[in-house]
Amino acid sequence: MMKITPSIVQHEFIGLETKVIRSSNPHVVGIAGRVVDETRNTFTILYNGKRRVVIKDTAIFDFVMPDGTVVEIDGKVIIGRPEDGSPYFKKTKKNM
Repeated sequence: MMKITPSIVQHEFIGLETKVIRSSNPHVVGIAGRVVDETRNTFTILYNGKRRVVIKDTAIFDFVMPDGTVVEIDGKVIIGRPEDGSPYFKKTKKNM
C-alpha cells in the first residue's frame, strides 16, 4: 500500500477512477467509476451511466492515480473543498 502524503490528499480527484470499498452506508459499497464532481463533503461518481453521490466521511475509497497506482484513502481525510486542501495538512502562517 502506498503511503498517504499531503500531495496525494490534495490531489485533484475529478477524472480519477475510484471504487467505494467500505462504507457505513451499505448501498454505496461497490460503486465504481469516474469521479465527475467533488464538493466539500461528497464525490459524484459516474456508475453504470448514472451519477451517484457518495458522502466522503462515511466511506473508504480506492483511487487509481494517473500513473496507475491504486491508493486507498479514508474519506474523512479528504473532507473539504479541493482548493482548501486537507484540514489535516494545513499550512500555518508565521508570525511577523
